[in-house]
Amino acid sequence: MKRIDAHHHFWKYDPVEYGWITDELNALRRDFLPGHLGAEIAKAGIDQVVSVQARQSIVETDWLLTMAGENDFIAGVVGWLPLVDPGLPALLDGYAGREKLKAVRHVLQDEPDDDYMLRDDFNRGLGRLAAHGLAYDILIFERHLPQAIQLVDRHPNQVFVVNHVAKPRIHEGILSPWRERIIELGKRENVSCKLSGMVTEADWESWTEEQLQPYIDTVLEAFGPRRLMFGTDWPVCTLACQYRRWVGVVTRATARLSPAEREMIFGGAASAAYRLA
Repeated sequence: MKRIDAHHHFWKYDPVEYGWITDELNALRRDFLPGHLGAEIAKAGIDQVVSVQARQSIVETDWLLTMAGENDFIAGVVGWLPLVDPGLPALLDGYAGREKLKAVRHVLQDEPDDDYMLRDDFNRGLGRLAAHGLAYDILIFERHLPQAIQLVDRHPNQVFVVNHVAKPRIHEGILSPWRERIIELGKRENVSCKLSGMVTEADWESWTEEQLQPYIDTVLEAFGPRRLMFGTDWPVCTLACQYRRWVGVVTRATARLSPAEREMIFGGAASAAYRLA
């Protein structure tokens, strides 16, 4: 089975387009492109990747799809489309032939209204994705989990993928109520989860594998290997952990599982949720 990194980003850095890259994230203020990532995955033994939007822009979605067409190791794209736009049906029809568009994501974590995902117009748009074979990536902080559960329950036939284990408070070593809520969300069989983005929720300099293990164990309990997928969040992860190191962390954290279960985490779960070739 191919080993897949289910979550990474590309960008040509521009301070206006990527205003979320603050002074604290200064190391990210440069270009990160397929050539850079290709070198990383070759060293880490990763075969394919899924490229995820970093801007809420159709232009970026098209750019990611262009790069996916030019690079065989990019198996799929999680793009952005305006789900609240009345013109969404026609827009989705226009993407029908873009086979590497696998999912859509909105940066819910940055919406001023924590209930944004419960809006009627957002749900009407999201409700159109399943008919086009598109998954939906959920990007939230742990405080949004109650709303996320409500969102998922409105769309029982939609495939959802939780990003970054819903960003628990790892820095503070706090498990509850994240643990109980992510386990509840995991009871929905149409929801998968990415083992990604964890080190940047911890102390970037002093995090340990032992500190991360309870959170990894929780999502293993919640989703099982069949619905839990490896991701790096490269290049954001490099603020706290280099690419190859994160591969090693997840490998050790899941070492007690069977070979078949590890294959699901490192490829099978992503292939299933995103319908990868």
